[in-house]
Amino acid sequence: MSHAAPAAQLAIDVSATARVPFTRLVGVEWRKMTDTRAGFWLMLITGLLLIAAIGITELVVQLNDLGIGFNGWVQVMITPLTLLLPVFPIIAVTSEWGQRTSLVTFTLEPHRLRVLLAKLVAVVLFAVGVIVVSVGLAAIANVVNAGIDGSSPEWNLPAATLTWIIVQLLCYFLMAFGLATVTLSSPGGIAFFYVVALLLPLVVYSILLALLSWAPDVIPYIDMNYSMAPYLAAENDPTVMFLEKKPLAVVTSILLWVVLPFVIGFRRVLTSEPK
Repeated sequence: MSHAAPAAQLAIDVSATARVPFTRLVGVEWRKMTDTRAGFWLMLITGLLLIAAIGITELVVQLNDLGIGFNGWVQVMITPLTLLLPVFPIIAVTSEWGQRTSLVTFTLEPHRLRVLLAKLVAVVLFAVGVIVVSVGLAAIANVVNAGIDGSSPEWNLPAATLTWIIVQLLCYFLMAFGLATVTLSSPGGIAFFYVVALLLPLVVYSILLALLSWAPDVIPYIDMNYSMAPYLAAENDPTVMFLEKKPLAVVTSILLWVVLPFVIGFRRVLTSEPK
């Protein structure tokens, strides 16, 4: 007659098992973000938009005999990045919860904070890589355009302006990441991001700036686009002449849309029960 083994003998001692290397976690999160159908199509569409933006801009420049330097080409590259690429950090966070793979992820790596930090590192690396490629494409387009015109390339983008462009794009990537941790839903995170990043500045804030005298003094403190616009625009740009450079406005807008979502979202991820 067989007897069941004591519970103590069935216990598995994993105390000596090595922790999953953080670099491996980053690599896994990178693959989750890029090596999927959604990631593939987003990268493909973004690449096509970048090529289309270069082609259309070059056509308009040549037909109208316009001058466009490196600054103009970089601005052309920014629009597709702002529109589509923040979806990547949202998917990186919400796919775990929407597809119920969080049970597997947090079983293999029970320290949720390490998983979140790995996702964050993967998102930042992806954002930096995309920005470098886009600036490189802008430089190539600038050289090709000058070659077609038979002139010398115009490198009219100050280092300070380029730095602010990179800072703004990274802030929007991080904002998308933070909002995703708050919603833990792909549709909710995407909708939340585009309302805050696009609809409010274009539809609501622009009207308030045109109608209310106090709006230029208040809106930059609650919107990253308007707080950073004076640092990105050329001198005497009429579109931002009513805005002043306010470092405190930049800080408060980042605290509101990057730091605060991180605090709320990280707390939610660390305490929520995967189902």
